[in-house]
Amino acid sequence: MIELAFPWALLLLPAPWLVWRFLPPYRRASPGLRVPFFRDLTDAAGAPARTGAVVLRRRRLQMLAAMLVWTLLVAVLARPERVGDPVELSKSARDLVLAIDISGSMDERDFRAGDGPAQQRLAAVTDIVGRFVEAREGDRVALIVFGSRAFMQTPFTEDLASVGALLESTEVGMAGPHTALGDAIGLAIRAFETSEVDEKLLILLSDGADTASRMSPVNAAEIAAQAGIEIYTIGIGDPEGADEAKLDLDALKDIASRARGQFFFAEDATALDAIYARIDRIAPAKAETIRYRPREPLGGGLLGLALVVLLLATAALLAARRLGARPARSEEASA
Repeated sequence: MIELAFPWALLLLPAPWLVWRFLPPYRRASPGLRVPFFRDLTDAAGAPARTGAVVLRRRRLQMLAAMLVWTLLVAVLARPERVGDPVELSKSARDLVLAIDISGSMDERDFRAGDGPAQQRLAAVTDIVGRFVEAREGDRVALIVFGSRAFMQTPFTEDLASVGALLESTEVGMAGPHTALGDAIGLAIRAFETSEVDEKLLILLSDGADTASRMSPVNAAEIAAQAGIEIYTIGIGDPEGADEAKLDLDALKDIASRARGQFFFAEDATALDAIYARIDRIAPAKAETIRYRPREPLGGGLLGLALVVLLLATAALLAARRLGARPARSEEASA
């Protein structure tokens, strides 16, 4: 289907006729020779003199070419476009950051799934979070891992397979042995600065207490709340542990409450799986559908056609003028 983006340009089509009909013809003064006996010459020639202007007559080819070129130029101004079939695109309506603790305590093998053998904490988390990521079709997801320092593994992306692959490649201690909860939240805030959507969600998982942050987790949560970021915190591990291995439930609860989120605690892999399933129900993946029709401009072809017509008409007129100016051959009288 072909549409005109600016159909009002078609009103220019009668402009040349209106100019010819209502405006006075162009006048130009030409030098002349005064002849004292001019009247005698005109009488002898049988061509009486009269005042007026000489209007050049245009050939039919000139008129047809001018009309066609003008029509094509007006059509170009009307911006014809070939409109294709409707296309639907899905755009993320929520940005999600997953912050995963990979400190030294995540190497503990005390996580069980039902009656199965005990698993390493990070291995169990990687498996469950990987399935959670696969189900987030429609969200842009970023991955942060933290230990003594927080690092951005993947910026916001809709390529969930890459996020899952990088999550599986993480190992305990890659970011240092300690826990920096506040720095992880601060890095998430910086990541959200480039976000253009209204819904921003951070899911923070940790099994210890903050021991290495340069920014207090509580202050970081306050800043996140002011930036419109919602934080869900998940605690795993032992609340009765010693030193850095002790899970700080109060800090995780405080972070969630200050950032308008929720706190969850998982004693084993089954509970952690249920928590991520619950989060998926509370904050399901969101996507906005954008519908549009592709448009292909056709003005370039019409402009090229107008140029071809103009060149051909000019060439034809020049050839006709040369043929008309060629003197006729005089036949020699035979002796």
